[in-house]
Amino acid sequence: MEKIKSNCIIPSAAFSIPKSLIKQYDNSIKKSPEVGDLIYGEIFELGHHQLVESRFARLHTLNVGTRSIFVFGNRYAPDQFEGLVPDSIEDHVDLFSRGGVIGKVNIQNQLIGVATKVRVLGYACDARGNVINTKNHVLLQPKNITRKKRGAKTILCIGTSMNSGKTHAAAACCYAISSIGKRVRAAKMTGTASLKDILLMNDCGAEHIADFTYFGYPSTYLMEPEQLLQMYHSFDLKYGNNPNNYLVIEFADGIFQRETAMLLKMPEIRKRIHKLIFCASDSTGVFGGLQILKEQFDLIPDAISGLCSSSPLAMREIQIFSDLPILQSMEKDFHRIFNIIG
Repeated sequence: MEKIKSNCIIPSAAFSIPKSLIKQYDNSIKKSPEVGDLIYGEIFELGHHQLVESRFARLHTLNVGTRSIFVFGNRYAPDQFEGLVPDSIEDHVDLFSRGGVIGKVNIQNQLIGVATKVRVLGYACDARGNVINTKNHVLLQPKNITRKKRGAKTILCIGTSMNSGKTHAAAACCYAISSIGKRVRAAKMTGTASLKDILLMNDCGAEHIADFTYFGYPSTYLMEPEQLLQMYHSFDLKYGNNPNNYLVIEFADGIFQRETAMLLKMPEIRKRIHKLIFCASDSTGVFGGLQILKEQFDLIPDAISGLCSSSPLAMREIQIFSDLPILQSMEKDFHRIFNIIG
């Protein structure tokens, strides 16, 4: 057992872990990795990710030899990698995200470089020598497991893909609600660990924020449906009990993505939707997305937003085939936005 230096980087994927718990690492443990297991590692070869985000949202520059805590997890990112937790512990693993999630790359987008390589020094252990796992450390626990009355109004932001503008749409909703004098809480319920999205929602007026790392998950890819639903219920029951308040929720990636599709089909989720915002990069994405939402999910959005809402020409094209209101997320006209979502 070796000591871990007190100035060691603890990434946002390990957000739920108290720093006081991370003291030592053991390179003799050869157990198979599990989602949420912490390792102490060293950058061996720089690749696509050259920054790591700490649990305090600071971006640390990585160099060959940089030592940090990393967290085993799965990742689904069409613009970057599909990566999985390996079946056995290996000497070197791949860095999937700047939130510190690691594993082995399965496939990757050809437009980006190879993954940064991490040398595994050993599992991070607690004082008793047990491997630390994020899933054993949950930060949000609702007082009640059921709700008898109507809850807060939920605004759900979904989209065609990653980087379609969902987070900015969610942040614009938070800004409008808080600017009008209402109370709002926000969460990103799926994706891979990164604090920047929920911090933007916080900056735009959300009083309380959370994502899956608050529930001990470094990512949500390949989670079981029951786990996803339990996590959603926990956030809803923690912060969504006042019917006069608002919840703004973002589902990551696109509507074909496994976890997003599962959640959209769950009756328990659907009945909580007050307003549904659909985000896309362009008019063609809006056209196809509206058809898919209707045919496969029996859903009709209440507004269009995303990257397309920043382009007057894209909005003109959308208005040819749709009379849905367009929520211009970059304009921040809070009166107009609240008229759409309120």
